Amino acid sequence: MSPKQQRGEVTADLLLDAALRVYAAEGERGVTVGAVTKASGVSLGSLYHHFGSIDGLIAALAQRWLGRLLGELAMSLREAHSARGGIDAVVRTYLAFVQEHRDAALLLHSATADRYGMTRGKELRDTQEARLSAFALWLEPHIRSGELAPLPLPLVESLILGPVVAVARRWLSGIGDVDLETAARVLPDRIWRSLSP
Repeated sequence: MSPKQQRGEVTADLLLDAALRVYAAEGERGVTVGAVTKASGVSLGSLYHHFGSIDGLIAALAQRWLGRLLGELAMSLREAHSARGGIDAVVRTYLAFVQEHRDAALLLHSATADRYGMTRGKELRDTQEARLSAFALWLEPHIRSGELAPLPLPLVESLILGPVVAVARRWLSGIGDVDLETAARVLPDRIWRSLSP
């Protein structure tokens, strides 16, 4: 990588990191070009050069953190030796990620991310295909072996991740009626029951 490319990566990282800090402190409405350039120390021109717009910056930020989350989930599945163990690993990994990276999790579970996912779902899925494929590749043999119910993969994914995402959103909302450690203990068995043949 050339020095110019390295500087470009550093600049992009500064903008992404600043955007997350501003988002965490001010919410979606606070993420403006002025706020991000001030927080990052990076010029307006650099923001537009790297991301095209503030929306492009937010989309890149969500992609960055979604990629990290999916990467951690894929790694946890590689270490699981059974379908039940994999479900447990996914639940625990997801909830640990939410707790450890609260600011990024707020963005990933926000109305902003939902709008982006609804309008650009196929594009989003295509950019994360390798990580999503790892999940499907892990599930398929367990379904074929009869360890998991013979349901279409998108339904299996929804039955595994749906409850976890709902708990994460509730915890992130600050209501205070959900404990992630309790959820990590209880959800795997409940999800397992919904997927056992």
